[in-house]
Amino acid sequence: MTLSRWSFPTTIVFGPGAAAQLADHVTRLGGTRVLVVADPGVVKAGIVAKLTATLEAAGLPTRVFDGVAPNPVEQNVFDGVAAYKAHQADLIVSVGGGSPLDAGKLIALMTTHDRPLVDYDDATGGDAFIGPNVPPIITVPTTAGTGSEVGRSGVVTLAANGRKTVIFSPYLLAKVALLDPELTVSMPAHITAATGFDALTHCLEAYLSKGCHPMADGIALAGLELCRDHLVRATKRGDDLDARGGMMQAAMMGAVAFQKGLGACHSLAHPLSSEKDLHHGLANALCLPAVVEFNASTVPERVERVRQLLCPSASTLAEGLRALRAELGLPAGLAAVGVTEADLPKLAAKAIQDGCHASNPRACTEADLAALYAASL
Repeated sequence: MTLSRWSFPTTIVFGPGAAAQLADHVTRLGGTRVLVVADPGVVKAGIVAKLTATLEAAGLPTRVFDGVAPNPVEQNVFDGVAAYKAHQADLIVSVGGGSPLDAGKLIALMTTHDRPLVDYDDATGGDAFIGPNVPPIITVPTTAGTGSEVGRSGVVTLAANGRKTVIFSPYLLAKVALLDPELTVSMPAHITAATGFDALTHCLEAYLSKGCHPMADGIALAGLELCRDHLVRATKRGDDLDARGGMMQAAMMGAVAFQKGLGACHSLAHPLSSEKDLHHGLANALCLPAVVEFNASTVPERVERVRQLLCPSASTLAEGLRALRAELGLPAGLAAVGVTEADLPKLAAKAIQDGCHASNPRACTEADLAALYAASL
């Protein structure tokens, strides 16, 4: 497989061995001292050590900050900013799944911006406070789910509101994303399945979301095709580089597509992460069928088009999604991961505050969101 290069507008280098070009891209962007943002799992896997060795060999002094939680919190960002300044860094390389990739963007933001993080909340128009003076970011994903490597948002649980908050701006886009399928082969099957369902959810919710964005729609549909062709194979045959690469492309395309918008599933998923510490992709997988059923009467043609593309033998799209979830070995509902009926009022109160449902094709009330949680138990 040869390397390919795209721009959306991040420069994207895709293919086995893409990560070996990291030092070249750091130098091209004018970087001289690098902060690598990661999490302990990626460090333990040995991926970070290989990348830092490449940077050091090119004469680029490097420091690793791995204090990123699976669901990032505000303190992770502040600790990363302190590491950046202590190292006198001028460029950030974010390595790993969605958590370190999101944290890297927000660390970059807060090295040059001094408002409280809550002021940048996209749901309250916080993007207006984000300027272009953000240090360059290079992303190196090791999972295929969030697409954060090409996304313009970072998600973090804030102390001020206690909820998972989206901070969004084109100025947070990475300059370069290195998509190397070889870095994903060590992902366990259950993480492959959960992150892959996240990519699928991004594509599906973007396609169903309100508004007119034909380019995003086309990318979303193509991403769903990639999920159809590669998700099960990547989960069951982890060393299949073609399948791994297909899912990396699907994840990237989902993040490009959801500039159009997301939907109620993400508003349900975010509180499940902040309140129950549930993996974001798994939260999406457990809630998506109920949300699709909720939306089917509002956008029937679009739901039917996705059914025909993704699971033509299923009688409904929701049924096909449940069958896919089972085939991937994921739980059948929220109850299986410890969510109870007693949790639902608090979760729904958080979900209604989340901005993602604003672009859901069918309007949601807090009662609707509580009912969707109940249907997902």
